Amino acid sequence: MKKGRVIKKELSEFSLWEKIYRNNMLIDIELELTARCNNNCRHCYINLPPGDEKTKEEELTFEEILKFTDEAVSLGAMGCLITGGEPLLRKDFFDIYIALKKKGLLLSVFTNATLITEKHIELFKKYPPRELEVSVYGVTPETYGRVTRNPSSFNSFLKGVDLLIKNNIKTTFKAMALRSNVHELPLISKFSNIRTAGSFRYDYLLHLRFDGNEKRNREIVKERLIPEEIVKLEKSDPKRFSAMKRECSDILIDGEPNDEIKDVLFRCGAGVGTCTIGYNGTLRLCSSLWHPDCIYDLRKGSLTDAYNNFIPKVRNMRSTNKNYFKKCGRCEIINLCLWCPAHAHLETGFLDEPSDSFCEVAKARVEMFNK
Repeated sequence: MKKGRVIKKELSEFSLWEKIYRNNMLIDIELELTARCNNNCRHCYINLPPGDEKTKEEELTFEEILKFTDEAVSLGAMGCLITGGEPLLRKDFFDIYIALKKKGLLLSVFTNATLITEKHIELFKKYPPRELEVSVYGVTPETYGRVTRNPSSFNSFLKGVDLLIKNNIKTTFKAMALRSNVHELPLISKFSNIRTAGSFRYDYLLHLRFDGNEKRNREIVKERLIPEEIVKLEKSDPKRFSAMKRECSDILIDGEPNDEIKDVLFRCGAGVGTCTIGYNGTLRLCSSLWHPDCIYDLRKGSLTDAYNNFIPKVRNMRSTNKNYFKKCGRCEIINLCLWCPAHAHLETGFLDEPSDSFCEVAKARVEMFNK
């Protein structure tokens, strides 16, 4: 990865957003149990081979997980999202899940469902998750195999889904809209909605790799839909389109620039009431934020210090990049954009560098609304 540009940090002052939320308790945490996965999806920004020994050595131990989640609870955390990679790959998944449940945390789990067994069903019946979200990459062996590059996992996926639904485990479905499966998206939606009475969502924002793997990044870019395809999908979904119109009703979309130039980078809620505990003991404001200046090593510090001191400093970062001021810093339609510091870093190597691909999506959305 490119070394990040130096960002001016005014540590003695906080933005209005920070002043409002500075003293709030921690509400939710995202816990990455591993970066390893039994699938090898073309679009994935984090997955590593299931037997990767180096990654196994870096993973949080059971004791470390208990320590950091204890701190999270003491800071007020009530919910925990267990994710990966594929979290069910951890041999101690059952112990971790039960231990977190006994702390009183409301647990959600992201999984591809291919490793679900009767034993997992027993666990989820005894200790129900708040939500179990299953990724659907395709509903035919051909499409599923093309996306995951693991053709044999399709039958395991169907078996896992059937076990969850048959046993009334609260399950929702999500899909990434990819070049490899967009032709099957209506079928994916139908497959999911039939089984969950409408609990289905899709996304098309494909992150580049956190490890900067150039070959994998080229594969991810090839899987991205063009802006016209994205807005066509959004417009074809009445529920999603109506929500977008409501959320964006106060945004001027006449193309006029905003005269108020803002040097604040983090205008989102990253790190406000939530944070991500990485599989390797790092803390990030959100799962996408991998800039070295925005990562805290929990093994050398504490979650309490990170949340009370480190996160506010990151959120108060300011840009000195003239290109940022010229574009993103004064953009009137930035809320229609996919841009944020985390995405910018993965795309360009810098937290405050504009990305043409994000701009194109925002402009396509403006055109859609104007029509």
